[in-house]
Amino acid sequence: MTETVIFEIILHAGNARAEAYDALAAARAGDFAKAAGHLVRAEEEIGVAHRAQADTIQREAAGEKQDITLLFVHAQDHLMTAVAEKNLITHMIEQEKTIRDLAARLEAAR
Repeated sequence: MTETVIFEIILHAGNARAEAYDALAAARAGDFAKAAGHLVRAEEEIGVAHRAQADTIQREAAGEKQDITLLFVHAQDHLMTAVAEKNLITHMIEQEKTIRDLAARLEAAR
């Protein structure tokens, strides 16, 4: 396994996390369309990182020995964290929508 693959996973997982947090910021500002765009880009970045990971796994399954380094473990951690945070942020954005809807209803009822 080359360091290029490892850094590809780290780079794209980091990009995914940044997009997810940008989505959350947009949602908190009330711009849910912008938030949705960031989530799409986060998912695309996760896809790139995941393909690099899957290629490595497939090569090992085909019998090509893969050297598992601490740097590779670090890359795996970045990807797992990016996926988990993106999923959590997706739920947080839905909660933000609900909170804004309920606040608007409450204000209208006053």
